[in-house]
Amino acid sequence: MLKSAIRQWPEPIVGVVAKTSRDPFRVLIATVLSLRTKDRTTAEASARLFALAATPEEMVKLSERRIASAIYPVGFYRTKAKALRALCRQLLEHHGGRVPQTLDELLALPGVGRKTANLVLTVGFGLPGICVDTHVHRISNRWGYVKTTSPDKTEMALRGKLPRRYWITFNDLLVPYGQHLCAPVSPWCSRCRLQSMCDRVGVRTHR
Repeated sequence: MLKSAIRQWPEPIVGVVAKTSRDPFRVLIATVLSLRTKDRTTAEASARLFALAATPEEMVKLSERRIASAIYPVGFYRTKAKALRALCRQLLEHHGGRVPQTLDELLALPGVGRKTANLVLTVGFGLPGICVDTHVHRISNRWGYVKTTSPDKTEMALRGKLPRRYWITFNDLLVPYGQHLCAPVSPWCSRCRLQSMCDRVGVRTHR
């Protein structure tokens, strides 16, 4: 049901990057840029940055100021420029310039949290993981499927409840749904194919 519903909306930018480049490094960088940033802005910033540097070796040769200029106006662009340069340096010094394939190693990289790490694992490498952003957290709780207070707690709850075969695709399904239909405020319940199965937890008004 969800798969057919989301076909009407654009695919999230990180998924597009993964399909076009098949490069975990580009997926990692695009994911860091996407935090607190709209997909179109992320796509344009990623394209500008990758035109300058497409590998960790090339990225560390750029100054923070040059990186910041390339990725502007993504959210927190100066902070992200600093983190990206440090991240690439760590990839070169500790991972031979390659993106690691374990959650713990990814979390040790500058600017990488659980959402980013899981997205790199699932989208970049096709490995099991549950990427929980604000949409996955909100909708999972709104359905009544879990009862948690933060994305990290939602991830842990889903790991214990969601069948493993759905882990990789869960984020891909819920993000477009949350962006276009199941909004934080006044969701479009009248258009939702899942309304009969949703507890509408925390929903005060809907359309």
